[in-house]
Amino acid sequence: MRYVNATLPDGSRRDISVEGGRIAALLPSSGNAASAEDLDLDGALVLPPLVDGHIHLDKTLLGLPWVPNRATGNQVADRIEAERKVRAARSLPESETGTNLVRQVLASGTLHMRSHVDIDNQLGLRNLHEILKVRERFRDLVTIEIVAFPQSGVLRSPGAADLLDAAIADGADLLGGLDPVGIDGDLDGHLDAIFGIAERRGVGIDIHLHDGGEGGIVELLAIAARTKAAGLSGKVAVSHAFALGSVPTARAAETADALADAGVAIMSHGPGAATIPPLLLLRQHGVEVFGGSDNIRDAWSPFGNGDMLDRAMMIGYRANFRHDHELSVAYEMVTSAAARALGLADYGLHVGSRADFVVVAAGSIAEAIASRPRRKLVVKAGRVVARDGMLET
Repeated sequence: MRYVNATLPDGSRRDISVEGGRIAALLPSSGNAASAEDLDLDGALVLPPLVDGHIHLDKTLLGLPWVPNRATGNQVADRIEAERKVRAARSLPESETGTNLVRQVLASGTLHMRSHVDIDNQLGLRNLHEILKVRERFRDLVTIEIVAFPQSGVLRSPGAADLLDAAIADGADLLGGLDPVGIDGDLDGHLDAIFGIAERRGVGIDIHLHDGGEGGIVELLAIAARTKAAGLSGKVAVSHAFALGSVPTARAAETADALADAGVAIMSHGPGAATIPPLLLLRQHGVEVFGGSDNIRDAWSPFGNGDMLDRAMMIGYRANFRHDHELSVAYEMVTSAAARALGLADYGLHVGSRADFVVVAAGSIAEAIASRPRRKLVVKAGRVVARDGMLET
């Protein structure tokens, strides 16, 4: 079959020929549908699948009655304690609320995601096993990479290191971490535990780092040094990295050079109140920068919808991106850059790639980010799986 009259991200008009679930050819636009199987896109923009580089499928409360945010303070530790109370009172399993979220993000065109899943001495591996059910349920529609995330810390949560190791054995793909100093109060002790498990298990790492200022920079440099020493270039990411946006430009540039040299990527979700890393500076210094949605309707935040075009807009807004070439950076953060960070093979719109793409009623990437229209079509392996923002399967 063919998807005719498609506008590709480079602005060219093409017919997309699909055979066996893959793109067989990108042909000059013929201007009309040749058969009943062909779909006329009428010049709509076709994008590769959206990629969410940082989501929390186990945290979302979608499908539950409204749960007010009851954190009594604004520190990470305050929110951790408030969340522990919320999850203890849940009336639906994480597999059900996680399914609700996956269906929602699929309908908006996200076909790949990295989900951090809480592992601690209260939960054990329960949340991991619930999200593994979600991954299996949607395995033909979306790839879900799972990070074993020590939300309550490693050193301050007895037995957490052993649980993280067990999580990798049970199916998690990467090791997480959380504020080695701000939460655990021991930079080397925290990194010894995380990198030790990662090296022994042969997996990558994605560390939450909220700690700001010079202290956060010291932690980033330590992570870069550990990554280089362990030979994990391209397999380590730091999520949030607020410190990069709270130090002088020269210091951020020095840190960016160290991160690039070590092959450490940075994830930003366009934070509301916290400082945002200097995205353009990081890219100029060779750092892979990608995007994610972070919290969606959970105990940490009442906001979020999982729409990565909406997230690209938020990133662009917070970074003060006003020109089309700057908005293209936000677009790359939720497509190709995120795909590289997740190690996705065969990603993109080219002959031979999987026929996975998103159809948007926009004339350009910049317009798509600025207006975030409802997705006309979401196509998986050449088959329409969502139409006008509604999942069909």
